[in-house]
Amino acid sequence: MELTDNELVELAKKNPESFGELVARYQDRLFRYVRRISYFREEDAQDIVQEVFIKIYLSLNIFDDDLKFSTWAYQITRNATIDAIRKKQARPQTICLEESDVAKIIQSDTDIQLHLETQDDLHKMQQIIDGLPYKYREVMVLRFLEDKNYEEIMDIIQKPKGTVAALISRGRKLILAQAQDQFILN
Repeated sequence: MELTDNELVELAKKNPESFGELVARYQDRLFRYVRRISYFREEDAQDIVQEVFIKIYLSLNIFDDDLKFSTWAYQITRNATIDAIRKKQARPQTICLEESDVAKIIQSDTDIQLHLETQDDLHKMQQIIDGLPYKYREVMVLRFLEDKNYEEIMDIIQKPKGTVAALISRGRKLILAQAQDQFILN
């Protein structure tokens, strides 16, 4: 029987070996998340995730088990990524979305899907999503690539539900408007 994340947290408080199971469950997810919301190279993203797990481990005793562990882990990862960006004193310029990631975001909006005909169109969509302002790109990644629900996104980015919904809606509208410009003009 597989233990829940919260059960593993309780075990890890008593036995550090149990923490390894949480690392195994979340390491790849959090790495992809860092790469999707930032411009960091693979090595830098791995360093951020390693720091995140150290922070999580050191904070296990203050973990609020009313939250989902995954939400808490994503929140810590988001904050660590933003801190790393600030340390570099640069804003994210391009993100590391793969074509499959772009396709997932596009599938969320049938109006955009109708305009895509070629691989070049998919590449244009990737550039459009890369160019989104950070606040929209972040919630789009959380919702459509990380499959987080609105409540989890609220907890991760620490914004009210209405703000989360508005950011997602505006992000979709920006993508659609830019896609229409790209595909109609070209």
